Amino acid sequence: MSKATGDMSAPTPGGRKSSRPAKHINPRSTCNAGGGRPGSSKISAPTHLRPDTAAWWVSVADDYALEAHHLRILTLAAEAWDRGQEAREAITRHGPVYVDRFDQPRARPEVAIERDSRIAFARLIRELALDLDPPDEKGRPPRIGGRRGHETELDEEDRLILGLD
Repeated sequence: MSKATGDMSAPTPGGRKSSRPAKHINPRSTCNAGGGRPGSSKISAPTHLRPDTAAWWVSVADDYALEAHHLRILTLAAEAWDRGQEAREAITRHGPVYVDRFDQPRARPEVAIERDSRIAFARLIRELALDLDPPDEKGRPPRIGGRRGHETELDEEDRLILGLD
C-alpha cells in the first residue's frame, strides 16, 4: 500500500463506481482530504468495534491511503481481532476444555473461534500489505519435491545443503 491518495467511492453491485462513500466512512471527508498528507483524513471507525480496535482502525486508515475495498478488508481484520479477543476472554473465564455428557474432555468451541480469528486476521493484514519494508527479492524459497509430476530440479549447491549427495 502506498501512502498516496485513494478514491473513496464505493462500487455498486453492478461494478460501477458510486459517488456515495461506504457506510463506515464519514461522508463529509475523503481519504487524505488534507492534500494527500497522511494523518489528515477524518475517517471514523465502524461503531461496532471495541474502542482499542477502533483506535487502531483509525490509525491505519490515517497512515495509509486506502481505497473503499481496502477499508472493508481493514474492517474485516478488526472484526476478526475483536472476535478472537472475545473468544480469548471466554477461554480465560471457562477454561479451554469441558467434559461432555459421556464424561470425555472436549475443547471448548471458543478455542476454534480464537484460532480461526487469528488466522483470518493474519491473512487480512497480509492482504492489505501494510509493511513498510518491501519484501526481499527472493521471496519465498521454492518448494522442494513439488507436486506429484512437477518435481523441482535441484542444482549441486541445493543438493549439498540438503545432504542429498
